[in-house]
Amino acid sequence: MRISALVKRICLQMLRDKRTLALMFVAPLLVLTLMYFIFNGNTVNPKIGVVGVDQGLIKIIEKAKIDVKNYDKATKQTVVDDKLDGLLQDENGKLTLILQNADPSTAKPLQMKINQAVAVYSQTKLMQQLPMMTGMPNSKTLGMTQQNPAVTDKFTEKTMTTKYVYGNKDTAFFDVLSPILVGFFVFFFVFIISGIGLLRERTTGTLERLMSTPIRRTEIVTAYLIGFGIFAVVQTIIVVLYAINVLDIVLVGSMINVIFINLLLALVALSLGILLSTFASSEFQMMQFIPIAVVPQVFFAGIFPLSGMANWLQIIAEIFPMYYAGDALKKVMYEGFGLTDIGGDLLALVIFALLFIVLNIVALKRYRTL
Repeated sequence: MRISALVKRICLQMLRDKRTLALMFVAPLLVLTLMYFIFNGNTVNPKIGVVGVDQGLIKIIEKAKIDVKNYDKATKQTVVDDKLDGLLQDENGKLTLILQNADPSTAKPLQMKINQAVAVYSQTKLMQQLPMMTGMPNSKTLGMTQQNPAVTDKFTEKTMTTKYVYGNKDTAFFDVLSPILVGFFVFFFVFIISGIGLLRERTTGTLERLMSTPIRRTEIVTAYLIGFGIFAVVQTIIVVLYAINVLDIVLVGSMINVIFINLLLALVALSLGILLSTFASSEFQMMQFIPIAVVPQVFFAGIFPLSGMANWLQIIAEIFPMYYAGDALKKVMYEGFGLTDIGGDLLALVIFALLFIVLNIVALKRYRTL
């Protein structure tokens, strides 16, 4: 009897909390739907530029589902400017493959496909040339080359040098992933701490007492941003320094730039956390915002290739701050870019921060019109 009474009370309490029910049932469906579309995206063929490469080799490369673009002249910068996955050059019979290597999970399969294409091409050339040189049928010449590796090497081993625009042959996927993770953890913990911190101010009556004074909403928002922001700055600096100096995460660009980007991201997370906390009445409700406001940031931060996603998903990705922060951190830490090269990403983060701050001021109208 007492158990049934307790169960009835819990059910009634849950039924009265419409927002909790909605988030409880809708949020998992939303996240699962996002994951379905992200992991069932289209496969995008790698794109490679070629300079002076024989048409026979190009046809073999195209059969391997690699998009080929011909150039009269190209450099490493061409790979970056034209967003190529690689560049294959043939100079006097010497092949050179330049991989962009911005994503090792794309670069390594591409390198393997090119190696296989070159091997097939070399074997084809060997079959055509050996009979003419030896005057023997193919079967006999192949038998001779099998007995004499030196002859085989002469015709089948067309050496190819591999170079990298970013990283090297030992670059692992985590080297590209780590800059994004640094930013994400800064975003996540600042969001949680600021959101629950302001919520506690409300539940303890501190915010209500503040609202009864002549203080303006802009002053309250500014004070909370500065107060929580001080700890966000300390946390950001600790995370970045630990990741780079202790974990030895790859850093090609400037550490100052990395800290600056993370501080900007922390400001966005801080203002977003404070904003959403005004719509939560308990820590439990604040945590319910995580599947809506935080989890999608992981999908669109650059951890998963955006190029394979549907166009509408790529458009949605641009409304999440981590989309810009992940891109900026990857470019600075892994590719060595400067602040001027990531100006668009920084501007987007500033706009997000200003937007959330303004919305914070508006949201405080719920407690007092001033």
